[in-house]
Amino acid sequence: MSEYRDLRTPEGTFSVYIEWPAATPAPVVVLLHEVFGVNNDMRQSCRELADQGFIALAPELFWRKERGLDLNHWSEAEWKKGLGLYDAYDFDQGVGDVEAVVAMGRALPESNGKVGVMGYCLGGLMTFLTAARSKVDAAVVYYGGGTQNHLKDADTLHSPLIMHQGTDDEFIPPDAQAKIKAALEGKPNVTFYAYPGCSHAFARHTGVHYDADAAKLANGRTYAFLHQFLG
Repeated sequence: MSEYRDLRTPEGTFSVYIEWPAATPAPVVVLLHEVFGVNNDMRQSCRELADQGFIALAPELFWRKERGLDLNHWSEAEWKKGLGLYDAYDFDQGVGDVEAVVAMGRALPESNGKVGVMGYCLGGLMTFLTAARSKVDAAVVYYGGGTQNHLKDADTLHSPLIMHQGTDDEFIPPDAQAKIKAALEGKPNVTFYAYPGCSHAFARHTGVHYDADAAKLANGRTYAFLHQFLG
């Protein structure tokens, strides 16, 4: 069962897509989208999380510039639209928005009180920043674009975190991957998984670089990790 709810904050009101599991109380996973918004792919990922027994919350990150973004065809026009919104996005404001959704998740009567954050590309970076700047019970990053530009935040990253990264990611080149791994190396709460030969968005269900085997492996690791730390 799914629904949309408005979340009212001091900064304004934005929409959160919710997918409910079969049984509650249940742990919560806040799912953060790519530059394409809360689209069919994100809704499918929410359903998969609900099938695993989690309450999935997917907020719209670009609400200050455009409400209800839902891009699905990977056309040049959609890429330009999504990247334009990304270029105008304020990461610091975004962390505040994600924190508000985490608080929403903890307060749900159906929640067990534990909340993880998980995201892809832009959402992966926002997962990293939120985990470093606030308290979450678990964090999962899929190919967090731009993470190499925010590595000072690694110093305050204490939540359990796993990071999935394709070795052939065209948006996170080898030198950036090396910087990220060096910054996180030795942190006992962080595990970095590399997927040889995989491009960016290898886990996007309908993406042009989707790799079914790598996605299955990454998602299995994700679900086991979330069950371990969220219950």
